[in-house]
Amino acid sequence: MELINAALVGVLMASSVYLMLSRNLVRFVLGLALLSHAANLLIFTGGGITSSITSRAADGATAESDSLAQALILTAIVISFSLFTFALVLAFRTYETLETVDTDAMRAAEPEPSGHPGRTDPSGRPS
Repeated sequence: MELINAALVGVLMASSVYLMLSRNLVRFVLGLALLSHAANLLIFTGGGITSSITSRAADGATAESDSLAQALILTAIVISFSLFTFALVLAFRTYETLETVDTDAMRAAEPEPSGHPGRTDPSGRPS
């Protein structure tokens, strides 16, 4: 079971990185949410998976799942949901202001740098 969860964490992490490298702001926000889910699954898998809270092993010893990992996941879910909500509202307000979700077009909306001596523009000419 741990091997399946480890593979799933890898797929979720790779998918989230792929989405976050996109030029679309909505895809970035969805990749951020996917990254938090992958981190939660990683913590859950690291805490140990058993069929119940306390289970008996074949040799008579008891195997317990780590309750600290479960408490950390509950906290991480609340934090990741609030971060996702904030990022979604921020992306919506950005769309309302700039009327685009393309990050390259957003960069074009930045103000021109002021003419300080010694500064040069990308072509190498002094501004």
